[in-house]
Amino acid sequence: MKFAPGSSACKFNDRSCRTIAGRARRTYSRDMTVAPVPTAPLRPVPRHLLAIEAMPAAEITRFLNLAQRYVDQNRSPDKKRDLLHGKTLVNLFFENSTRTRTSFELAGKRLGADVINMAVAVSSIKKGETLIDTAMTLNAMHLDVLVVRHPESGAVKLLADKVNCVVINAGDGHHEHPTQALLDGLTIRLRRGHLDGLKVAICGDILHSRVARSNIHLLNAMGAHVRVVAPPTLLPADIARLGAEVHHRMESGLADVDIVMMLRLQTERMSGQYVPSIREYFHFFGLTREKLKAARPDALIMHPGPMNRGVEIDSEVADDIKRSVILDQVELGVAVRMACLDLLTRDTNSTTG
Repeated sequence: MKFAPGSSACKFNDRSCRTIAGRARRTYSRDMTVAPVPTAPLRPVPRHLLAIEAMPAAEITRFLNLAQRYVDQNRSPDKKRDLLHGKTLVNLFFENSTRTRTSFELAGKRLGADVINMAVAVSSIKKGETLIDTAMTLNAMHLDVLVVRHPESGAVKLLADKVNCVVINAGDGHHEHPTQALLDGLTIRLRRGHLDGLKVAICGDILHSRVARSNIHLLNAMGAHVRVVAPPTLLPADIARLGAEVHHRMESGLADVDIVMMLRLQTERMSGQYVPSIREYFHFFGLTREKLKAARPDALIMHPGPMNRGVEIDSEVADDIKRSVILDQVELGVAVRMACLDLLTRDTNSTTG
C-alpha cells in the first residue's frame, strides 16, 4: 500500500505521517510500502468450565444432550473414539479423589487423548513452588486440557487466568464442582425424563459442600424446586441467596420430594465441633427407610460419594435397587466428562482468537 504525498488517501499532512510511522517503529521500504513482519500464529482463546453459577439453561441442556449420546457409546463394545487424538489432558489433583479423577482419565482415553495424572505429593509443589509457577510450567508444555481439583476456593480460576489451555474445575474448596452437578442432572433426567418442576431435597453438610452449591445452581436454572435439609451449624450464611428452601428436620424437608440427595459430613474441612456426635447426627439427619416415607413413593436416592454408611445414609436405603441411583451417577460421570471434553475442545478449535 503506497501513500502519495498530499493525496486524499492519507488524511494527515506529510509530517504527521512521518511522525506516526516513527512512533510505531514500522519498517518501510524506499517506496513507502509496509514491509511484512513475521508473527507467531494466534493460539485459540480457551473456554473453561469453572462453575455452574450463571450458566444458562440452554448451555446446561447442551452438555446434557451430548452426554446422553456418550452414555450409549460407553455401553457399546467399542468405546473408543479418536476425537482428541494428538491432544494432551493433564489431571492435576491437590486433593484425594477416586471417582472424579478416574472418570476424567477414562473420558480422556476413550476420546483418544494422551492422559497424564500428575502426582502432587511428589511434584515441585511440595518443594515450595507457587501455584502461579506451576501454571507457568504447565503452560510451557502446551497442554490442551487441564483438569484441576484444589482445596482452596478460587484456585482453579487463578490457574485458568494464567494458562493457554482449556481448564475444567474438578472441585475447588467450598466453591463448586460443576461436572458433578451435570452428571447428577443427567441421572435425574434419564430416570424422570425432565428436571423442570421436580422437588429435590439436598441433605447433610451443605456448609462445606461444593456439590451442593453446583447442584443448587443447576437445578434452579432448569426449573426444579430445591430444598436443603441440615442442622443450622451445617448451613452457609448465604443459603437464602442461593435460592433454596431451608429445613432443619428431615420429615418436613423430605415431604413429597421427588429426589433425595444425601451428602457426607466433610470432617476434613471442619475445624471445630459442628455436630454433637456421629450417633446423634445419624439419628436426626441420616437417611433411613422410616424417614424416606415422607418422600414420594418413587423418590430417587442419590449420593455423590464417597458414602459413609451409618453416618448420613443407612445401608438398606443406599442399596435399594429400585430407588437408589448412586451407581448410575458413577456410570454417567464418565459420559458427562466426555461431553465436557468434547464441547470445550471443539469450541476452542473453532475459535480464531
